[in-house]
Amino acid sequence: MAKRWIARQAGAPESWDFVDHDVPEPGPGEVTIRVRAAGMNPADHKHVAADSGQTWPVAIGYEVSGELSAIGADTQIGSGSAALGDEVIAFRVVGGYATELTVPASKVFAKPATLTHPEAANLLLAATTAAEMLAVTNAQPGETLLLHGASGAVGVSVLQQAALRGIHVIGTASPGRFDEVRRFGGTPVSYGDGLAQRVREAAGDAMIAAALDAVGTDEAVDVSVELVADRARIVTIANARRAESDGIRWIRGSLPESARFRDGIRADLIALAQEQKLVVPIAGTYPLAEAPEALRLLAAGHPGGKLALIP
Repeated sequence: MAKRWIARQAGAPESWDFVDHDVPEPGPGEVTIRVRAAGMNPADHKHVAADSGQTWPVAIGYEVSGELSAIGADTQIGSGSAALGDEVIAFRVVGGYATELTVPASKVFAKPATLTHPEAANLLLAATTAAEMLAVTNAQPGETLLLHGASGAVGVSVLQQAALRGIHVIGTASPGRFDEVRRFGGTPVSYGDGLAQRVREAAGDAMIAAALDAVGTDEAVDVSVELVADRARIVTIANARRAESDGIRWIRGSLPESARFRDGIRADLIALAQEQKLVVPIAGTYPLAEAPEALRLLAAGHPGGKLALIP
């Protein structure tokens, strides 16, 4: 029998249950995936940490990589035709922390052969978020951007996508992560007192055209507002309060416009991964049964790459 993680009420991962569940047979427009790796993201915990009107229990996990174990009648996946045993990824699904699950076929794409299952399972949430941040700030080739949280999962994807488009990125990180920022084409600066001046020095004669905040600190917003002339070109994914008070952009995947954009960009990002132009650094893998322990490491901050759960 299949297993999955569920939350029966709001609370920390330690309160979740690892339970048996019956996997429904896929109907038309659906497929069943045997999970080889489940991607891990802060949102996995955040959306059940507090009671915001969810219908309980809630199955945990948004993205997976695995193999097709069943296909509904007259059904194609998001990338086209598919057969039993094909390796696939699924994004924006419900219940990815599982050994097997049935999902809408439109959310499923052929797995890039260049990625391992742990890498593929962690590709799309970070990459689509990064792509949307670049899009809403209207980042253009030749411009210089400021990126807060450059060594995190979203930040690393921003660095890669920006480099492909000829955009220079100055990225904040701890000194121990500077090499990673450089590896992906960014110019690292340390956060903390004096950040604005360090960014100016790193930029030289270039203006900071836009700022992308992936950390959510007041420092990140303060420095962005100080350095970027047009607040419409500042975006945060982690500080809704300051977005409202300071008149900057705020995006999240549950907003309808964000969902439409991210669904529309999936195929392009998968193609970049297939061409080895977009990589996913992995810090480690954990058994699916140890999801709460892995989430504690994730919550502690920047483990040095993405984490994946292995059934």
